[in-house]
Amino acid sequence: MLHELRVENLLLIERAELRLAPGLNVLTGETGAGKTVLAHALDLLLGGKARTGIVRPGAAEAYVEGVFDLPDELRERLGDAVAQDAQELVLARRVGASGRTRALVNGRSATAADLRDIGVAVLSFYGQHEHRRLTLGSAQLDLLDGFCGPGQADLRARAAASHEAAHTARAALEDLRDGAAARERELDLLRFELDEIDAAAPDPAEHADLAGRRDRLRHLDALRAAAFGAAGALVPDDGAGAAELLASAGASLDGVAGVDPALDELAARVQTLTLEARDLGAELRQYADGLEGGAGELDGLEERLGLIDRLVRKHGGTVDAVLAHAETCRARIAEQDDAQARAGALDAQLEAALGDQHATSAALHDARAAAAPRLADAVSAALGDLAMEGARFDVRLEPREPGPAGVDAVEFLLAPNSGVPAGPVRDVASGGELSRVMLALLAIAGDGSGTTLVFDEIDAGIGGQTARAVGARLQELARERQVLCITHLPQVASLAARHFSIEKDPGADPARTTVTELSAQEVVGELVRMLGADADDAGARRHARELRRVA
Repeated sequence: MLHELRVENLLLIERAELRLAPGLNVLTGETGAGKTVLAHALDLLLGGKARTGIVRPGAAEAYVEGVFDLPDELRERLGDAVAQDAQELVLARRVGASGRTRALVNGRSATAADLRDIGVAVLSFYGQHEHRRLTLGSAQLDLLDGFCGPGQADLRARAAASHEAAHTARAALEDLRDGAAARERELDLLRFELDEIDAAAPDPAEHADLAGRRDRLRHLDALRAAAFGAAGALVPDDGAGAAELLASAGASLDGVAGVDPALDELAARVQTLTLEARDLGAELRQYADGLEGGAGELDGLEERLGLIDRLVRKHGGTVDAVLAHAETCRARIAEQDDAQARAGALDAQLEAALGDQHATSAALHDARAAAAPRLADAVSAALGDLAMEGARFDVRLEPREPGPAGVDAVEFLLAPNSGVPAGPVRDVASGGELSRVMLALLAIAGDGSGTTLVFDEIDAGIGGQTARAVGARLQELARERQVLCITHLPQVASLAARHFSIEKDPGADPARTTVTELSAQEVVGELVRMLGADADDAGARRHARELRRVA
């Protein structure tokens, strides 16, 4: 239920506050007074787009706020969007003069999309042309399903889920099939590269060892010559070398051994150097003699290193990168090899989804086929109460391609007068007839919710006894839920539990519109105006009082 509606600086309205009652609330006023401004205010609360120039001239922004009930199921759905101790739901919208908008839910920032999602749970809006939605097959299907009962909504949800699952599985299978050739090409490349790496079996330690051995073989002669030369300098085959000279130095010191400890220490060091020089010379000769290898061994090393280096250049710059690439190849090959298994699983998923879709579609169809004649009879009877005696309403089911709502297309048919063939409502019904058909359907089938219903001049194009019948139907709807009707018909306005009048002050600059809740006496005066009579017309006042009396 909508308890309060506040509007500030929206077009002609400087400030308006409506405190709504349960049941039927009406809003009336002269043409051009700004009744549709309030309809636009409600549309803003539902996340609608702000029209250009809706901010009142001279104001920085327009503001719309609605205070609603907050039932437990809606509180649970909103979760953290509202405080746990919140007693009501407050939706608000600010529209700056620049056109920028800001949405609020219980004072917290939100988006227009949030308002749309929440708004449908609290408010159902039927504008001047909203009844023409009855000409849409989707709306007709929704109304028929609403008449089938609450279980139909569960079936619709299952059908939509199975349709989506089938679509997803089918798309994935098509992707697998479309990419089969590319996967084969990728597999060939992956296997080639992996075979190449596995055949080479590179190892970081081996690579370092091979590089060192290659450098040694490339400089074999120089190494041998250097070692022999150094050995000859230390211990030559002929003549005195460094070792012999060191021995001569030691002999020179032997003659004064034991005289001075300091010199004895130096003499010991000379003796040590002499021994080290002879050992070093022997080891250098041994090293030189042990150097082996020829052109054949070097060629083998060069070939092995060339193979590894090609892989290194190709796959990342190091042997570790080559090995990592090999693991990547193995993983990708496993993934690609699993594609066939995935195709089998997707086939199974598609079959299961199609089976569930078929079952739910059949259940939906059976429920619709059973409900269609009952709905047709009920609406036909209701149309008689809406001054369409002799009118016949029918519901036709036709097969269609499987979709999220099943396999049925629904067509509402209307014969406005007896003896006239029934035709699709979009072709044969006038605007006034569509309005009455919609009211009958809302009363009988409902719209699937207990939201506040808002009608913006839905009674346009009708009058007389038909207007009274439409008003009675609106009043009947208002027994079960709150209704707000913007109307120009006194027959409808006289039935209201609460009546608001909107009036424009043309003398103000800029023009200003005010909204006032009318007292019982003021309601009579407004009905006189709506009857097109002067305020002092006694007959019109009697008529207005009679309208109120029989309400």
